[in-house]
Amino acid sequence: MVTLEWLDQLAQPIICASMAGAADGNLARAVSAAGGLGTIGFSASATTDHVAAQCAVPQAAALPFGVGFNCWALDQDAAVLDAAVACSPVLISLSFGDPTPYVRRARSGGASVASQVGTLDEARRAIDAGVDALIARGSEGGGHGRGEVATLPLLQQLVQSGDVPVIAAGGIATGRGVAAVLAAGAIAVWVGTPFAACAESCFAIPLKQAVLDAGSDDTVYTRIFDIAQQIPWPREYGGRALVNRFSDRWAERPEELAAEVARQPQMTAEMNQARQDARLDIAPVYAGQSAGLVTERLTAADVIAELATFRDHLGAAANRWPGERS
Repeated sequence: MVTLEWLDQLAQPIICASMAGAADGNLARAVSAAGGLGTIGFSASATTDHVAAQCAVPQAAALPFGVGFNCWALDQDAAVLDAAVACSPVLISLSFGDPTPYVRRARSGGASVASQVGTLDEARRAIDAGVDALIARGSEGGGHGRGEVATLPLLQQLVQSGDVPVIAAGGIATGRGVAAVLAAGAIAVWVGTPFAACAESCFAIPLKQAVLDAGSDDTVYTRIFDIAQQIPWPREYGGRALVNRFSDRWAERPEELAAEVARQPQMTAEMNQARQDARLDIAPVYAGQSAGLVTERLTAADVIAELATFRDHLGAAANRWPGERS
């Protein structure tokens, strides 16, 4: 098993989530330069040249970085994983599917391997696959993942098992949130939505503004956006996105939507075009319930600075409840 020595070298125990479509090389560089760990997310359509080009951005600045892949996509073509390994990331996230065939391959360049998990059973399978750390991704998190268990109960379960180190993900957007999960036993945090909306993210500007305008109750967990685009995500992995007119119509009727897309394949072209045009009434804006806490235009360094206030909150809590009094 590879150690997590790179984590001890960070100024802050803060990892930017590997969000395909938001977390590119520029964001990874900005997060790592600010004292956290930036990661780069790659979708199923990524090419080896794209992977190499994105990894080259933080690599050229001599900054540590991580990468994230979907195992179900690697099952079709794992050459992109080899391209990433060649760029020497310190962390590789292998999630959403079976990581077993890829753990040794990912670790061959010296990277630690983690896997996002949303249930205890999924965590056990990842441990059996040999991962170095678990990312406890709760159902309140943005983007794709499971929708069964919230972050805090999942985190406590996994930490209590004590098998491998656990990184907390889902619903974390402030120093208070970081303090809560570190106090519960997480070794670090995996943060998405605040970084997706920050200046260096490759999210389109209208998408960033939509996140800033959203409340914590303005998201929906659903498969419909993948169904409309005919992206073959496994059924157990829906995605949390901001509600819009399309989700209002279809979120509770995914099977009906699948049948409609089969009858009218032009719906897929329309959804793809809506994504290109940032048509927010139709296209998904993947964000978590922490969107309600993301209200200002910030840089990645600003986000890190806010999250790093966890020390103040941990200290204040300890002073408030110092233990037995004489």
